[in-house]
Amino acid sequence: AGTAMLRRGAYHTGWELDPDPRGLIGVGLGFAASTGLPSLLPPTLEVTRTGQEERLDGVLFRFQLTPGTEAPSELNFHLPERRALCMAENASHNLHNIQTLRGALVRDARIWSRYLTESITLYAADSDVLFASHHWPTWGTERLTAFLSEQRDLYGYLHDQTLRLLNQGYTGIEIAEMIELPPRLERAWHARGYYGSVSHNVKAIYHRYMGWYDGHPASLWEHPPAESAHRYVECMGGLGAVLTKARAYLDAGDLRFAAQLLKHATFAAPGDSRAKDLLAETFERLGHGAECGTWRNNYLMGAMELRNGVQPVPIAADSMSAALSVEQVFDSLAIRVNGPRAWDHSLAVLWRFTDLDETYRTSLRNGVLVHHPVAEDAADADLTLTLTKPRLMDLLGGLGLDDIEHTGDPGVLTTLMSVLDTPDPGFAIVTP
Repeated sequence: AGTAMLRRGAYHTGWELDPDPRGLIGVGLGFAASTGLPSLLPPTLEVTRTGQEERLDGVLFRFQLTPGTEAPSELNFHLPERRALCMAENASHNLHNIQTLRGALVRDARIWSRYLTESITLYAADSDVLFASHHWPTWGTERLTAFLSEQRDLYGYLHDQTLRLLNQGYTGIEIAEMIELPPRLERAWHARGYYGSVSHNVKAIYHRYMGWYDGHPASLWEHPPAESAHRYVECMGGLGAVLTKARAYLDAGDLRFAAQLLKHATFAAPGDSRAKDLLAETFERLGHGAECGTWRNNYLMGAMELRNGVQPVPIAADSMSAALSVEQVFDSLAIRVNGPRAWDHSLAVLWRFTDLDETYRTSLRNGVLVHHPVAEDAADADLTLTLTKPRLMDLLGGLGLDDIEHTGDPGVLTTLMSVLDTPDPGFAIVTP
């Protein structure tokens, strides 16, 4: 889902916003997204258990694995000789995301809270300073222990209260309006929703347990947004009536409902500048009133694109692609297969990698690209290629088979490539 995450990530970080009081003032976790090129180096050391010790460049590290917290694979580390504790992104000076607005798997607030308890038990008493991937350090054993304890309570409270209320029959949207933090956490600056928010984190916790369905049968088979929008606008008396009502709600200060009405208006009549301009004005007012940096950026990016159209974020991932495993490369191909276009094709390719001493078989059938490792002498394929991993990347980049040893029908590769879609980094968000 990388392309979609990057596209929504532009909203998340305010990528196109000017840094000024009416535009980008931060993301909450930091000031802005990096403008550097991403890269990925293959690991040379695996940390596999809590308590594992490694001496790196003369410095002793003790590791704590925290999977399922801020990331599926995450770890903290302690530097005992320096009495310093690194909490990665598990304890920052704001409320983090249980699910980020750019899109990601829902994180586990319960296990996040419990790992923070483990961090306190393992390291707090033996630490004089706590630091993390973002923000400033916390000095002093007593202060860092209090900080970790309140961060632990923050995620635990959101988790437990969401579960309490969902078991009383409330939905995620309803629970998000009901939960307030305890006074002590409400007063703690590091618990403020500058990056994550209580509202969208509560909805994420609900989604982790209950999924997208709110339990109401009317939600099972709704029309897509544009189809619903046409019907809503018709029911409300046409576009002009909707715009009049939206302006009235906007002037009355109900920006939230004005935005809902205007979403219907813009999806029903995407070419109407009146609807887009009024929704852009609404988004700007919502953004300028938001405490959460990512909410502000989403609103202001939406307003900008309503007025100026989409400016796709450039994607430069060559250095990261080179670090992918063969299986990850084939996974990335599988999600690009245009199912309907591939329905009638049935083919198989053997890939023998001389630099890895590995052989893989890919097969396309029923619109699905299946891949798995096989024995080197496997022969059940329409095309067999003998090559290196770097040459695979060149081949997928369009360099052809000229210097690759192959047997069978080369047209099979052409067929496979012909059913692959190219991801769209500039898809519409605030218009259909």
